Amino acid sequence: MAQKAVELDRETFSCSICLDLLKDPVTTPCGHSYCKNCIKDHWDTEDEKRIYSCPQCRKSFTPRPELLKNTMLAALVEQLKKTGLQAAPADLCYAGPEDVACDVCTGRKLRAVKSCLVCLVSYCEKHLQPHFDVAQFKKHKLVEPSEKLQENICSRHDEVLKIYCRTDQQCICILCSMDEHKGHDTVSAAAERTERQRELEGSRHNIQQRIQDREEDVKLLQQEVEAINHSADEAVEHSEKIFTQLIRLMEKRRSDVKQQVKSQQETEVSRVKELQEKLEQEITELKRKDAELKKLSHTEDHNQFLHNYPSLSALSESTHSSSIKIRPLKYFEDVTAAVSELRDILQDVLRETGTNISLTETQVDVLLSEPEPKTRADFLRYSCEITLDPNTAHPWLLLSEGNRKVTNINQPRSYSSHPDRFTYWVQVLSRESLTGRCYWEVEWRGGRAEAYVAVAYKNISRAGRSEECEFGFNDKSWMLDCHTDGYDFYYKSVCTPVSGPRSSRVGVYLDHSAGILSFYSVTDTMTLLHRVQTTFTQPLYAGLNVFDGVSAEFCRLR
Repeated sequence: MAQKAVELDRETFSCSICLDLLKDPVTTPCGHSYCKNCIKDHWDTEDEKRIYSCPQCRKSFTPRPELLKNTMLAALVEQLKKTGLQAAPADLCYAGPEDVACDVCTGRKLRAVKSCLVCLVSYCEKHLQPHFDVAQFKKHKLVEPSEKLQENICSRHDEVLKIYCRTDQQCICILCSMDEHKGHDTVSAAAERTERQRELEGSRHNIQQRIQDREEDVKLLQQEVEAINHSADEAVEHSEKIFTQLIRLMEKRRSDVKQQVKSQQETEVSRVKELQEKLEQEITELKRKDAELKKLSHTEDHNQFLHNYPSLSALSESTHSSSIKIRPLKYFEDVTAAVSELRDILQDVLRETGTNISLTETQVDVLLSEPEPKTRADFLRYSCEITLDPNTAHPWLLLSEGNRKVTNINQPRSYSSHPDRFTYWVQVLSRESLTGRCYWEVEWRGGRAEAYVAVAYKNISRAGRSEECEFGFNDKSWMLDCHTDGYDFYYKSVCTPVSGPRSSRVGVYLDHSAGILSFYSVTDTMTLLHRVQTTFTQPLYAGLNVFDGVSAEFCRLR
């Protein structure tokens, strides 16, 4: 009780601005007290408005009140300091804006040191003690403080999410497993975590191997730079010796050859260094990815692990070591040979005809991109899971199948207002951004059996009936119109008729860095419908537009 009284006294004699014991206490005309410097700094920020307010009651004063020391309050604060009030809370660690606060503390809350996945409560050191002292609590799972404990509770049944539904790829409670998830493939969240943890370790192994491969590639390219420089230096040196004999007749030509060698040297070094920088960037990205996966692997909350794992597990495309081919280290020897031959015949020939010395072009034969896939099996190597973002869906669109399927029901649904929502065109965008190499398939059916399969930048306009909002009618989206009579491709309002076998399933292949976007008719074989070669300046998002009664779905490919 004495400690509680001390805490109460501390709050009573604390400044509401700095939350510490009053220093040089002054009182405003409305009766509230503050540290002299705190209220002075607060009013300094209000000088432009010429109206000064109390931070607690918001009462305004004009002109700025004169601050007078509250001698009685100052004496009380000094007395409290002498009785040990200042030292009493020194061991207490109050929760700041970035901390997780103890759910049990009343008044000013202490910072939580652990969160309990069974109680779904965060505790400070004091209130956590029963979990160490009481036998029933010792079996509870304690993790680092988290503000997301409520995400472990089923919003429908108010039960803890302990089960993972593999069918719908989400965490559920025991009642969900007997209700809407009945008959689904379910396991405990811990078991699913164990399996995904193994996948994570495999991903980390692959990343580490790729890092090692890329580092070897960088060494190889550094040797290439040194070889180019050495060969170029030798060529310049030998050429200088030969041209000394012909200085009067070849002064200009000597300068030209020297310039050509140096220019070619710079070109080749620049090309190799550009590749070297790309590989070093990939190494940096792989190390960052490895760090993220390592951090995720130590996450104790299964649900947070499963929530974050899909977005972190995907790997960007690799630059294969086998694609780097170093040519023989003979870059400028042809220059030396040509000049030597010229020395012997130059006196007679130069008077009659001009002689051109061509530098042999050299290059580092490095292929950064693999060939475009040919078979469906090749495309499936780059398959990605795509879901639709409800915040972008036009009100007539119904999302289902875990937000992979969209249906035009031709009547508005009660979607909340959102700035990302398409308000006129019956369209929806994916939740996932698409970079690197990606492949997905869309299947549609019903009604007029017409659907738009598109990709778009995130900053495509959303509100109104302007063509700036419609897929394929601006410079921020590319769209394939799939209908009963065939296909049409649209970009910047230009329609390009497309021929190909009619199919209710279309495959889309994207190589973002190479600027390739291809649409395929998927039947027993893959038939290219249309191919775009451009430069993508932003990440892309998959888009769908379906007509009345038509549904379209991103197919499961794994």
